[in-house]
Amino acid sequence: MRVAIYSRGIEKEQLEDVRSLFNELAASSITPVFFQPFYEQVKALLSLDSSDEVFNSFYDLDESIECLISLGGDGTLLDTVTLVRAKSIPVLGINFGRLGFLASIGRKEITNVVKALESRTFVADKRTLVHLDSNIPLFGEVPYALNEFAIQKRDSSSMMKIHTYLNGEFLNTYWADGIIVATPTGSTGYSLSCNGPIVFPDSGSFVITPVAPHNLNIRPIVVPDNTIISFEVEGRSDHFICTLDSRKEIVDKTVQLAVKKEEFCISLVRLNENNFLQTLRNKLSWGLDTRN
Repeated sequence: MRVAIYSRGIEKEQLEDVRSLFNELAASSITPVFFQPFYEQVKALLSLDSSDEVFNSFYDLDESIECLISLGGDGTLLDTVTLVRAKSIPVLGINFGRLGFLASIGRKEITNVVKALESRTFVADKRTLVHLDSNIPLFGEVPYALNEFAIQKRDSSSMMKIHTYLNGEFLNTYWADGIIVATPTGSTGYSLSCNGPIVFPDSGSFVITPVAPHNLNIRPIVVPDNTIISFEVEGRSDHFICTLDSRKEIVDKTVQLAVKKEEFCISLVRLNENNFLQTLRNKLSWGLDTRN
């Protein structure tokens, strides 16, 4: 079995956990293929073999890779969307960050993770992606996101008017600092911090959430994910920020934008005993009220 290892970087106090993972993989005859910048950071610290395989991009990953392990937080896992693309390589996130909604497997579970990989008893949940269409090229070869698409005003500029349409029919004009279109996966991210609802990963929906709306009667709305959502932007500033997950571009307000469901999905690995309800309870501390 061959697995890819991706990380933005590891802190010194996390090295022993990384060493433990690599030792467990070796003991289980699982061959790691390292993301080159990460490999260069840790090879001397962990005495890695100079003959270890490395990769640098999407083009270096082939069908022999059965899983990609992300070491970091949710932001690190979001990076892997641009690495696996449509290759159907499941992504397993081990949380070296803070909250860890996506990278929900803790460092203390490394032994169980490797056993699940070796026996192939893990569960791979398919997650919807949101795809961006525009009348000019944006975001290169990866115009899609796992969490959300967002339109945001720049710096201290005044609020925008965002005319929003569903399948060509007018929905609303949002006077706001921005607007978010979140996937079910992204409903627990930026959208949630703007008072958007939590929806189940398999709900087949998008969440449209305004950012700091001027009208207090404006609320988030859930729409089917077979809907094409398009936008026209007005504002005093000639440019605004367009984001897909943690990637952003500065866009002229004359650019035409529309989002829809991506044709392919990404698979997120979980252990059999973990599920979405457990993640909600653990990460949001639900059920810990002393009155229960």
